[in-house]
Amino acid sequence: MFEVSEVFRVPVGEWFDYFIRDILIGYFGWLFDGLRAAVSATIDVIASFLLFPPSLVWIALFTLLGWRLRGTGFAVFTLLAFLLIDSMGQWGTTMLTLALILVATFLAIIIALPVGIAAARNDAVSAVVRPVLDFMQTLPAFVYLIPAVFLLRTGTPPALLATLIFAIPPGVRLAELGIRGVDSEVVEAAEAFGASKRQILWRVQVPLAMPAIMQGVNQVIMLALSMVVIAGLIGGGGLGAEVVRAVTRLELGLGFESGLAVVILAIFLDRITSFMKDRAEV
Repeated sequence: MFEVSEVFRVPVGEWFDYFIRDILIGYFGWLFDGLRAAVSATIDVIASFLLFPPSLVWIALFTLLGWRLRGTGFAVFTLLAFLLIDSMGQWGTTMLTLALILVATFLAIIIALPVGIAAARNDAVSAVVRPVLDFMQTLPAFVYLIPAVFLLRTGTPPALLATLIFAIPPGVRLAELGIRGVDSEVVEAAEAFGASKRQILWRVQVPLAMPAIMQGVNQVIMLALSMVVIAGLIGGGGLGAEVVRAVTRLELGLGFESGLAVVILAIFLDRITSFMKDRAEV
């Protein structure tokens, strides 16, 4: 078998290992400890809020929301689907997963929207951001778990970090696409009426780009949900932990139940965010 000589080997892995262990952890370990504590506290608070009322209260609220946004058919689906989750004993894990998704989505949007706007308004920024996003989207999802564990150990904080990194790219891309897609004549008309660049951005471009931005939010949520399951390998908790336990113990029933809960949660969140996108298009 052909072997590459060590003379031509570039030690990229060793450089990355040195960067994580000796620089980030060595010099900024205190920062990541504080970040870990803050993330854990935030997710615990949201999960406690979701678990405090009886499950039937949240099921009624979710059903009412589904009826208000999507009509009777979706309300019936929401009622039966979440009652099924509760009857399978997966309510607590589903709410923990929902808490993790909400935090990850909120942080991803906070990061993705400004970066997308900057890329849309500056070609140099776009030229730098685009290959970074390509790298983030093509890198295998499991690779994100390695630095996340080293920086934040195990549990929900590294799961959130891995989920956040994995979910950001579509938010950035669609925000940039939406801003760039605004008709130049509309922008010129706003300039002719004396609007400043800030006013043009927030009163013209962002509102007109809102359908694309909301589509980005939808994609961020879907990717976050898929990564939350993978993050169960590092103790992320929730439905991801249930799937991992089912795989490692060959518990077919548990695997099907937890997987079904993931599908139900994904459908519910997808329909809610799709409605927001549709409203933005009106």
